[in-house]
Amino acid sequence: MPVAVVILAAGQGSRMKSNLPKVLHEVAHAPLLAHAMLSAQSIEAARIVVVTGHGGEEVGTAATAFAPDVAIVSQDEQLGTAHAVQQASEALADFDGDVIVLYGDTPFIQEDTLRRMLDARQNGAGVVVLGFEAQIPGRYGRLVTDADGGLDAIVEAKDASPEQLAITLCNSGVICADRANLFTLIDAVGNDNASGEYYLTDIVGLARAKGQTCAAITCTEAETMGVNSRADLAAADAAFQIRQRADALENGVTMHAPDTVFFAYDTYVGRDVVIEPNVVFGPAVTVETGALIRAFSHLEGCHISQEAVVGPYARLRPGAEIGNGARVGNFVEIKAAFIGEGAKVNHLSYIGDADVGDGANIGAGTITCNYDGVFKHKTVIGKRAFIGSNTALVAPVRVGDDAMTGSGSVITSDVPDTAMAISRAKQANKPGLALRLMNRLKAAKAAKNKDK
Repeated sequence: MPVAVVILAAGQGSRMKSNLPKVLHEVAHAPLLAHAMLSAQSIEAARIVVVTGHGGEEVGTAATAFAPDVAIVSQDEQLGTAHAVQQASEALADFDGDVIVLYGDTPFIQEDTLRRMLDARQNGAGVVVLGFEAQIPGRYGRLVTDADGGLDAIVEAKDASPEQLAITLCNSGVICADRANLFTLIDAVGNDNASGEYYLTDIVGLARAKGQTCAAITCTEAETMGVNSRADLAAADAAFQIRQRADALENGVTMHAPDTVFFAYDTYVGRDVVIEPNVVFGPAVTVETGALIRAFSHLEGCHISQEAVVGPYARLRPGAEIGNGARVGNFVEIKAAFIGEGAKVNHLSYIGDADVGDGANIGAGTITCNYDGVFKHKTVIGKRAFIGSNTALVAPVRVGDDAMTGSGSVITSDVPDTAMAISRAKQANKPGLALRLMNRLKAAKAAKNKDK
């Protein structure tokens, strides 16, 4: 049966103390909202509807950038969670299947958990609620179960009796129901409660009153972590990193100091990769089998092929493509460039908007001068070319296969295959000039100090 997901993302998030809508604050280089959308995509949701409110235009733009086919609806008045979900009814009017309600500020709901909720629906539950055992139940709504373990009601903390407040099984807010049933129940929800709001949780009592069975599926409290403050955001990022490091180790990645390695939400690392301490992955990084990422490197938007070595202290920027067995060494920056198989860029160089051929060697201090202040231009370095140290390659320019440049050259014209290019002023030695100049400078300094 097809599944739709409604993501509630209308809250202002005043505790974040930010001009940015809460759901656009990032964990692991992706907005909180994107993490909720990833949860929806993990179960192959046929429809995703995002309900916006505060900062709705920004939120909608971010949502469609992440998933262009997402539907955006607006909750103009903040009248409670049932009212928020109700705004999605028109967008799902022609949908026949189950609907799961997620939250834009709850980023870590796992695929297995959502599939267990869907299984409970298929086994006959009219409404399925995700719960967790809370160490400190506090203001969470309580899940009241019957003698058979079925879900009888959800009671908000501010409306609960002392006996109900003693319950530790709490409501995450995540709910699953058939689309038609969900919106029929929501239409019957009232606001006769301490907050005067339309609670989505009330649909459990309404469903039971109609003779429907309801079920509670449980997960860990960490999975239901909500983000409401900067402290929560930091805790969420830390939780994400712990999980990703554990997954990497489980999948055959070696990390000498896992706590110092930081992953992005979409980092892919193959087996037998070694990651040394203090490595940071930005978005869109793929590292293939057997590569070595050495200490203090920063990578984003790049692809590192098998057996390549990167770092230490390397920076790979978007568009960097590192070929099989290539080497990118210390204090090297690469952007929008292809480094061919077995090529070496080992020291203190910048390679941008370039193609470096297989087996080429780029000497220390080499730079591609790719930007003229308005346009970017390309540098092509041929197979097995040898670029002498401290060469400036002024693009657009090509250095041919098996060609060389002399150290300290400024290359402004193409170098043919197998040619040697030297472009620098002729050295001139002036006998005795260094000593005379130094003596003159020392005398000037002594005179200056005497006048003080």
